Amino acid sequence: MRIHVIECGSMRPFGGRLWDGTTPGIGPAHLACRCLLVETEEGLVLVDTGFGLDDVNRPVPRLSRTFLVADRIHLEADETAISRLRALGFNPRDVRHIVITHLDFDHAGGLTDFPGARVHVSAEEAAAARRRTTPKARGRYRPAQLAHPMREYDAPGEPWFGLPTLRGLDGLPEGIFLVPLPGHTAGHCGVALDTGHGWVLHAGDAVFMHAELDEPPRMPPLASAYANFMQVDRDARLESRDRLRALARDHGEEVTILCTHDPVLPPRVLQPGPGQRILTLG
Repeated sequence: MRIHVIECGSMRPFGGRLWDGTTPGIGPAHLACRCLLVETEEGLVLVDTGFGLDDVNRPVPRLSRTFLVADRIHLEADETAISRLRALGFNPRDVRHIVITHLDFDHAGGLTDFPGARVHVSAEEAAAARRRTTPKARGRYRPAQLAHPMREYDAPGEPWFGLPTLRGLDGLPEGIFLVPLPGHTAGHCGVALDTGHGWVLHAGDAVFMHAELDEPPRMPPLASAYANFMQVDRDARLESRDRLRALARDHGEEVTILCTHDPVLPPRVLQPGPGQRILTLG
């Protein structure tokens, strides 16, 4: 299994390091929309999609005007998942599966670029996206992005390093499964991948910055405020973060944890070229 870590769009709100911990001053920060492209014997697998071509071409009504302005969403066709794949020499038609951490607009925008792919998501997350009962829910879950049919999962699998799982994703190997990490959204999950040389966990937005896995957790103030605003259950979000911190502390040599928005990758991830990251373990 080979994993390419790709950035599929970004958000650039004013506030600099108060957002991302690295950008000098209070100018535009850089918040990544980090996805994974996984080469398997069953074909290509995407973990999340970031923003898609239709978001670039028709930002409204695909995206909420409020989030477009507040997050200063940066949309470029060559930064979409489908373009990143082509730049890496892959045929987008070879994407057989897409595994979704959650269905927020900055994670699911590229679903419509891969009509032949099978999409996998937790049943609780799919139900939340259908309900859209509050203004925030209507802003984060965008029907035009979510037109793709999805396979939904709610049956618990065997625990993984003490964490709950949803396994048996239709057509995927046993070494790829969902790890429920609720709080940011009701059905938010991480995606675990067995590389054969160690594990990778894409934790989505269960943590906003990798420094949240430190003891004690650290987070820039505007990122913290945004995480608090977007959460649907604070207690559940903090519990999910605590579980990830324990996983990093107790099994850091076995599991590499990535999150979506931190612009800086953990040191174990190699960085061979612009816009492209290839994660190698062992």
